[in-house]
Amino acid sequence: MKKIFIALLFSLITFFVSAQTDQDSLWIRENYTKKEVTIPMRDGVKLFTAVYMPKDMSEKHPILMNRTPYSCAPYGENNWRGFWNSHWKYYLRENYIIVIQDVRGRWMSEGEFVDVRPFIKDKKSLSAGQAGNTDIDEASDTYDAIDWLVKNLSNNNGNVGVFGISYPGFYSTMAAASGHPALKAVSPQAPVTEWFLGDDFHHNGAFFQMDGFSFYSGFGKPRPKPTTIGPSGFDFKIKDNYKFYLETGTLKNLAMLMGDSIKFWKDLYAHPNYDEWWKARNARNAMINIKPAMLVVGGLFDAEDCYGAWNLYKAIEKQNPGIHNKLVMGPWSHGQWSSRDGSKMGNIQFGSNTSIWYQNNIEIPFFNYYLKGKGDDPKLSEATIFFSGENQWKNFDQWPPATSASKPIFFQANGKLSWDKSTDKKSASEYISDPAHPVPYTEDVHFDRTAAYMDDDQRFAARRTDVLSFQTDALNEDLTLAGPVVADLMVSITGTDADFVVKLIDVFPDNFSYPGAVAQQGRAGGSNYPMGGYQMLVRGEIMRGKYRNSFENPTAFPPDKIEKVKFDLPDVAHTFKKGHRLMIQIQSSWFPLADRNPQKFVNIYEADITDFQKATIRIHHDATYSSSILLPVLK
Repeated sequence: MKKIFIALLFSLITFFVSAQTDQDSLWIRENYTKKEVTIPMRDGVKLFTAVYMPKDMSEKHPILMNRTPYSCAPYGENNWRGFWNSHWKYYLRENYIIVIQDVRGRWMSEGEFVDVRPFIKDKKSLSAGQAGNTDIDEASDTYDAIDWLVKNLSNNNGNVGVFGISYPGFYSTMAAASGHPALKAVSPQAPVTEWFLGDDFHHNGAFFQMDGFSFYSGFGKPRPKPTTIGPSGFDFKIKDNYKFYLETGTLKNLAMLMGDSIKFWKDLYAHPNYDEWWKARNARNAMINIKPAMLVVGGLFDAEDCYGAWNLYKAIEKQNPGIHNKLVMGPWSHGQWSSRDGSKMGNIQFGSNTSIWYQNNIEIPFFNYYLKGKGDDPKLSEATIFFSGENQWKNFDQWPPATSASKPIFFQANGKLSWDKSTDKKSASEYISDPAHPVPYTEDVHFDRTAAYMDDDQRFAARRTDVLSFQTDALNEDLTLAGPVVADLMVSITGTDADFVVKLIDVFPDNFSYPGAVAQQGRAGGSNYPMGGYQMLVRGEIMRGKYRNSFENPTAFPPDKIEKVKFDLPDVAHTFKKGHRLMIQIQSSWFPLADRNPQKFVNIYEADITDFQKATIRIHHDATYSSSILLPVLK
């Protein structure tokens, strides 16, 4: 009987959702028209653009633009994008002119595509229409597109906004740098910002091979002429990603599977260190003289561009003091804030639908005010941040908060963490790191990289002999962290290179459960969802050891000599509740998320399998050589 009731309830929910979708779809088609145009850039290249225009003529309407390498499809003026399936439908209800553009060299736009095209600070001109002017970047393309739109789209009010998630977040950043006077509001969301230090394909110099290969094996294929047909991806014969990348072996072998036609992949291998090629692709270079109101959005648990959101906001703030620049970070995976459900990620519950709250209380009022003059000035706090652990939004007048202070917590013998430095004369914990048996980033067997690994249970790793775990006693009071975490390790290794993965973990009490939560992952139903002993990953980050002194000039480790390895983890906003424990795990592989370090000082992109070797890794924690984690404790 219970199963019948659940099935009936599911059918009713599906019916009402479907009915609402059909209603939204019908309303949009009755109240909008679609046209496709090509917009000339200053060098004569034309960019393909889909425009959705409201039929309403009672007032003039603002333009909301999204520039994307992922296609403005569906193509054809009778074929409509499914706005009714996303929060974009709210903008159509507000009668925005919606513009989606294929960026230069992608899909139906002319020209050559360049990944994260470098910003040109001193362009010859920012004026459009100069035939033969080849001094272009994504900022100038945005300028030219906006200029054409405000001059050629009927019934627009002269105000333009730009937003986008992930790679379109990068193009939003470049839009902000365009300087066009009609551009009044920009929201880079999970913006691709820095592809060597922290976003997508590298973290502190360690290559994120799994995301890189699965993405570029399709996305990176050359497109010789404008097309409406997308590229096919790589045909993975092995559907277990741990097994696939382990059996592929070296990055040289991975390059052979990729082939010779994908330009960015070859460029990536040709620039193993943080050289001028990478530095030119740092989007923060463009954040000067910013005029539009800015709303930077990201997810605390974004597996792809968590670094970009935090650090783009900080760069805008530092380089443009006094402008309207706001930060919103919620408990989200990549782009989850634009979805219908922001109430959970994986096993972790957030207590409310945070996505719907954000859409209706922050993003839509932001654009309505700056583009339509609708509503009161949305006096957003400088930083609106969700704190996991306590499941509360908090508002700050700066980020990191003025009341957050960096406080070291020290490693001790016997797996202890303490606010006091060790007094031992000599003390270290060690493990053997074997590239032939790397530590997986999650315990599940799967093919696609999971989003939920960012808050997954880490007990599987704690059971391994090649992972060190240090933890506090049960906390006597709540401990709230707000800001960047810094790993400050004193290490010695038997090889000449090694990676260091540091994970900040919230250990739940043995009797913990979520009151009233719905059972997940096949566990028994009931009013309480059992989570006793769960080791929630709050933040994890990897550091390629050879870059410990310089990302530009890597250096080998002298074997068995104690060296400092100090690096930043992306910011955190989390409360460890009373009765929980704070744990730090340290390991030297995170596979296949990051490629394996041979633990020998070589160019890893050119390494042979014979270069891979076991190494003993020691983390020192005594009075002279004291390893610690600097935690941003909120007073």
